[in-house]
Amino acid sequence: MAGGAGAGGAGAGDGVGAQPGKPAQPPKSSKPAEPSAPGSGSQPGGGGDGTTKPPPSPPPGKPAPPPAPAALTLSAAQRAPADKRWCEKVTVEFRNTGGSPARSGTVIFATHIIGALGVDWATIRSSQSLPAPIAAGATRSETYTVCVESWRVPLGMRVETQDVSAVWE
Repeated sequence: MAGGAGAGGAGAGDGVGAQPGKPAQPPKSSKPAEPSAPGSGSQPGGGGDGTTKPPPSPPPGKPAPPPAPAALTLSAAQRAPADKRWCEKVTVEFRNTGGSPARSGTVIFATHIIGALGVDWATIRSSQSLPAPIAAGATRSETYTVCVESWRVPLGMRVETQDVSAVWE
């Protein structure tokens, strides 16, 4: 016999673990059997070449869903004295945790006028431009000079920018 093995011996070419009189069995794997896809050649009446095809893509006329909007979080204001008593330098860190860039916006400052004895006499609101654009997932820091009218801060009084907020698109 060709191949050097007897008719019932191992390696006779009848399949893995085949014995005379028994049909060949495929090797066992550790994975559970998965059902075949509809229309594949492994099911009766299926046709095809037995390969599975990827799921169909969305119709070409339907656009993908838009990314999540920009979502800014602001750090606490870091204050530093400026060259005039009615001004101060305020540093704010902007973090965009959304899925789209923040393209434009406004930063709003609430500056308190504090008297010599610590009395909060007034709160003046002012605004400046957001340092845009801020890309999705990015962090950007900006230092602003925030001032109020000089007549509002007589000698012995000071300013404190205590609240910072922002609006954006």
